[in-house]
Amino acid sequence: MVHKSMTIERVQTGVRLEKRLVKVLKALAEHRDMSLGDLIEGIVLHAFEGQTPFSPTTLETIGQLKRIYGLELSAADSHRLAETSGEDE
Repeated sequence: MVHKSMTIERVQTGVRLEKRLVKVLKALAEHRDMSLGDLIEGIVLHAFEGQTPFSPTTLETIGQLKRIYGLELSAADSHRLAETSGEDE
């Protein structure tokens, strides 16, 4: 199947995310030789269609990156997160 190129307009969002989650996402984007924005867009577009964005091989890579960066959060945690003040850094 041939996909045609689509013209889009991107905006800066200023989204705040959990620090270790960002590290894993950045490392995955680097591993896949793509920008962080492109990775996040792909994840969201797949999720909007009820599709998994990652192959079993990529999920293994994500698991390794989560261990490296100490990311223990899961989807079950997504609505129970509380932000620290950040003053201890």
